[in-house]
Amino acid sequence: MKLIEKRVVLHFPGFEPLDGTAHRARYERSAKQSAAVWGYSLEMGAPVSESNPLNFTVTTAGEAASGSETISSAWQTKSRIYMVDHDLLVRRLRSGNTISQILAGFRSCAQIMIEGGMRGYFRHAWRFGLFFLFPFLLTALAIVLTAVIALTPYSLGFSAWHTLWSGPLALCFFIFAFLPFSERFHTLHLFADWGMAVALGRMDRADFNNWLEDRATVVREVFTEEADEYVISSHSMGSSVAAHVIGMLLEREPEIFAGKRVVFATLGSAILQCALLSSASLLRARVGLIARCPEISWLDVQCLTDSINFYKVPVVAVSGHEDSPPAKILFIRVKQMLTREHYRKIRKDQLRVHRQYVLGPDLKAPFDFTLMTSGPMPASVFASPEQNKLPA
Repeated sequence: MKLIEKRVVLHFPGFEPLDGTAHRARYERSAKQSAAVWGYSLEMGAPVSESNPLNFTVTTAGEAASGSETISSAWQTKSRIYMVDHDLLVRRLRSGNTISQILAGFRSCAQIMIEGGMRGYFRHAWRFGLFFLFPFLLTALAIVLTAVIALTPYSLGFSAWHTLWSGPLALCFFIFAFLPFSERFHTLHLFADWGMAVALGRMDRADFNNWLEDRATVVREVFTEEADEYVISSHSMGSSVAAHVIGMLLEREPEIFAGKRVVFATLGSAILQCALLSSASLLRARVGLIARCPEISWLDVQCLTDSINFYKVPVVAVSGHEDSPPAKILFIRVKQMLTREHYRKIRKDQLRVHRQYVLGPDLKAPFDFTLMTSGPMPASVFASPEQNKLPA
């Protein structure tokens, strides 16, 4: 197997309030963990000045023993990594006051229900359906309790004048009790996440569409770089962004990847979060273009203990392309990547478990994000859990 000497990586992060600089810092921390676990050397380059998207180089190297001597740098791989984050869109969706964010969230909830998204979630991945409902049910319960507190004088037969104390008390409950409590579950952030799901499904927001057009133009330039391998990795909501951007390129230039080795890796993918909406015909069409592109190997990484992904669901077929080549599914276990103590600490935090796809390991495991994007082996080897991740 020919080792990778030069790689280009386009990474589309998930829906988090982090810009490219913050994602690079996370990548560096994770990469150092991986290097310590697997025993290879790592050098992180500084971000390219004023680049858009932010990009940097990662150089990994290893040694191989030959008799009584050691051959230094038996392999060396240089990867240029582009962080195609959508922090601009996250900040835009979170820019309103609390009331406007709550109203926007419930509007997104209603739109998803009307368009059949919730029905699709429970049909294909019931745990994802519960993930969808949770923040809305929690907030609805708080609103009901707030109303009960405000109307307590009426229920007790008191005069309307008593609302002068019950109203402020209800407001204090909502602002000073519920909102801080709800932040433990990132409720308003999840409301914004569903707003983005609707926007990427319907494609009816000019600001989102213009941003995607801009990203497609930038990404097109990246593919002019020479490399042994091109990896398009995406996490969570970033997978829908990646599908739109890469789909746009294939619509305009069907032969854009001719002669290139391309791996499309979706990690804890949320493509179906958007694609199951009845209006998401454009996203579903772009999923089909990616699946049918002969130069692209699609690897869909899924995890049983991650409730925020569509476990065992064939994304290409469910998107309406049963006759297209399916994505190769890799099943991973978070508990195989972490020590028992570390896993016990995070296992009840579903958002933290969901982030583990792109975080560093404690132990050697069949999947390692850093090795897939910066290691010497072709990224396609991760489709086979038993395949060695470093040269023998």
